[in-house]
Amino acid sequence: MLEYSPYAYESHENPYPIYKRLRAEAPVYWNPQIGFWALSRHKDVLMGFRSPELFSNRMGVSLEPSASNIKAEDMMSFLGMDPPRHTRMRALVSRGFTPRRIADMEPRIREIAVGHIGSFIDKGRCDFIRDFAGKFPMDVISELLGVPEPDRDELRSWADTVVHREDGVLDVPQAGLEAAIRMIGYFNKHIEAHQRQPSDDLTSALLEAEIDGDRLEPREVLAFLFLMIIAGNETTTKLLGNAMHWVSKNPEQRALVTENHELIPRWVEETLRYDPSTQGLARVAMQDIELEGQKIRKDDRVFLLIGSANRDETIWDDPDRFDIMRSTNASLAFGQGTHFCLGASLARLEGRIALEEVMARFPKFEIEHERSVRVHSINVRGFAEMPMEFSR
Repeated sequence: MLEYSPYAYESHENPYPIYKRLRAEAPVYWNPQIGFWALSRHKDVLMGFRSPELFSNRMGVSLEPSASNIKAEDMMSFLGMDPPRHTRMRALVSRGFTPRRIADMEPRIREIAVGHIGSFIDKGRCDFIRDFAGKFPMDVISELLGVPEPDRDELRSWADTVVHREDGVLDVPQAGLEAAIRMIGYFNKHIEAHQRQPSDDLTSALLEAEIDGDRLEPREVLAFLFLMIIAGNETTTKLLGNAMHWVSKNPEQRALVTENHELIPRWVEETLRYDPSTQGLARVAMQDIELEGQKIRKDDRVFLLIGSANRDETIWDDPDRFDIMRSTNASLAFGQGTHFCLGASLARLEGRIALEEVMARFPKFEIEHERSVRVHSINVRGFAEMPMEFSR
């Protein structure tokens, strides 16, 4: 019997052989232990993203049991909304979270990256996650939202606690719930302060966003800030760690980016395809759906396996090879359709700048792979610790 767990990929250096078997033997797979369907082929995952009339977000994007007990109107993120409610909120958020605002941050993002590297560059070693990749995205998002520097370490600690799972834990632990409550309390006060005294940051822009007299309510702004701190921080940290890991494992690819920094955006994109930070996202069936002879019932949970779809042999030649020169146009790392990741351009910008500064300042790095530690999560894949040594 073919067995699949949403945690399975975390215990392997390369998790994708099980995905190959799923695509070949059970492309529409039912997991009786947890109770969900897994879709593993690119065409099926793409359909899942592009068909909100068939696959709903109303229970959020996690398979954790607590997600199924939350009503749509109580979701702390528009990731848990369907059109037209999602369409309205996304349109209003987009009035403040603009491409221009993101592009204008490039000099400050680079300054943040250089500052963090400067804190350890003279030591000749660091833990890449603890000293850089775990700090850099939170500082970028905090700058964007107007979070004061003295508050950022505590906010980062809360965010890490919200997403942390011990081995075998299949739901949000008490510590995660308490951290989420603290974050909500913090952002309530943050929003109230911006209502009293607006500034030029994204928080004020969201409070002021308007379409035909419609504005975001403070609780909707809070939901977006919560999402930015959790999802934006977590996924970019994992992107950077995964990028460093895989380029170090592929010397010929490393040589390419070392010799030509203009290839760094390709390095980012191939990392997103080859080992995406977000490995899977949950949906719920809106109606009975027959697929490959299997009957998905209305209200069944469905898990869209992005990590598998991004290694589909019908889309890419030799998909298990890390190749920064390949086309990644079909990658589903940021989703597709109405829920395409709103922060994709920011993540790409952060990834490019961070890796440019790494390669400019310590290109001769060696990761201590045997001491690296992976995170344990139901949705994301990456590293919690990555010790390395380097010379300039």
